[in-house]
Amino acid sequence: MMTRLRRVLVVPLTAALIMFATGASAEYPEKPISYVIPFGPGGESDITARHQQPFFKKKFAEDMIISYKPGGGGAVGWAQLNEMPGDGYNIMGVNLPHIIVKPLQKDVGFKTDELTLIYMFHYTPDAVVVKADSPFKTLQDMIDYAKQNPGKMTFSGSGKGTANHLAQVTFDKLAGVKTTYVAFKGTGASVTALLGKQVMGQWGYTSVGAKHADKVRLLAVAMEQRHPRFPDVPTFKELGFDIVSGAYRGIAVPNSTPEDIREKLSAMIGEINADAEFKKKMEADGFALVHVDYRGIKAFMDEKKDGYVAAAKEAGVIK
Repeated sequence: MMTRLRRVLVVPLTAALIMFATGASAEYPEKPISYVIPFGPGGESDITARHQQPFFKKKFAEDMIISYKPGGGGAVGWAQLNEMPGDGYNIMGVNLPHIIVKPLQKDVGFKTDELTLIYMFHYTPDAVVVKADSPFKTLQDMIDYAKQNPGKMTFSGSGKGTANHLAQVTFDKLAGVKTTYVAFKGTGASVTALLGKQVMGQWGYTSVGAKHADKVRLLAVAMEQRHPRFPDVPTFKELGFDIVSGAYRGIAVPNSTPEDIREKLSAMIGEINADAEFKKKMEADGFALVHVDYRGIKAFMDEKKDGYVAAAKEAGVIK
């Protein structure tokens, strides 16, 4: 009788202890999550976070509080990431090729392998952009001009060593042309230069076409397939140039964050990414979704690194 009673008591007691031990993880998140954008407000990283914010609240019943830590093209924030508490309530936006190229240029306070990425959720595909009234109606028009006038075809772009710059270098090599890339501080300034006719074209993003639809024309996009927002714009691949590139964005956590929280956060971001309404909003703004979770991050980074490094060396931004 005593043995039987002991069994009756032990089973619920054991279950209670398990629930107590795992309660924090099971209930996660229990409070708002701090989402740091390592750039200023208004950029594409911020726009994405603002799109994610209401979906996070709806799905997980907690707020995602967005703040900014600009400086050094993201380097100031990334250098401080691992100093933040790894309790699952601190996450930070990350960008490619930035986190690969910047540490190879100089000491920026972090190394690529020191960043713990948990999800890559989209990229802004590179695109050749011209004004709506440009004489270049097709990419071939632009190539023909560039071949006849080496160095005279000018493009604005978002900084040196960025996705725009590396795409320009790659394209020039594949097309056998020499164009001139003029680096500006951010996509906004790059667009202003195009619209103000300081340059003849822009190495921009599909998001530029979405935001300035009445003022610009896209000649080609760096995607595997055409962007649903621009069904009439060919991909570089269709035109014979093997270019699939852009600014990739995702989420990283402090490296002290436990494995189970990393996986749970990855699944949460993935759930938002898979939401049909979220996808519709993102595509309307010119973004292209990707779905790389925590377990797939290493292979993804390994695949991208060689191409970025080779293009950065060709561009002369790293040795």
